[in-house]
Amino acid sequence: MLSVKAVHTYYGMSHILFDVSLSVSRGEIVGLLGRNGAGKSTTMRTIAGLTPPRQGEITFNGESVAGANCYVLVRRGISYVPDDRRVFADLSVDDNLDITFRRNDAWGKDRVYGLFPALGEIKGRRAGLLSGGEQQMLAIGRALMTSPDLLLLDEPTEGLAPLIVRDLELQILKLRDAGISMLLSEQNIKSAMRLIERAYVIDNGRIRFEGTVAELEANEEVKKKYLMV
Repeated sequence: MLSVKAVHTYYGMSHILFDVSLSVSRGEIVGLLGRNGAGKSTTMRTIAGLTPPRQGEITFNGESVAGANCYVLVRRGISYVPDDRRVFADLSVDDNLDITFRRNDAWGKDRVYGLFPALGEIKGRRAGLLSGGEQQMLAIGRALMTSPDLLLLDEPTEGLAPLIVRDLELQILKLRDAGISMLLSEQNIKSAMRLIERAYVIDNGRIRFEGTVAELEANEEVKKKYLMV
């Protein structure tokens, strides 16, 4: 479904990603793991079209999408949930969802509220007054309103209480069961390992490991050197 090959990304003159390659198959949750500042968010932004690569290839469903505008990628089925959520604080929950609705039969507000019942109970509340967990549900719900095939989830558990994290994990698994593939960027390794099937470990903008969850669990050197586990 998604293939990233030998990507190099810069911020101005600063070289951030070096020869990054990864893939996500249909129906998978794949983890992009690493410490803060390792290059996870830049990788997500590169795929999402917000920070286009200077070199390398990105294909989605067999079509080249490297350098495409983010709104084009949304229409093709890629939705990005940023690590800072970026909800529209002055708008209600309901209005936040309406903004990204693609007007098809795949995802609408009723389905989002079915996945996140807590949002349905506060749909008239301004998003800026929501808790961190509620804002994260809203950010994911807003992305779902574009009817994506692939979700890019950047640090979805950041700043959330453990009980909220476990609830969010259940919703993410439901999305996988509904046929949505995901690339999940996380510092919370324990949470990620409960969700993902394969992992890439990134450090200083380079992929240092790729393999199954079982292979990562068995690799003490990688965990200690790059994940502080």
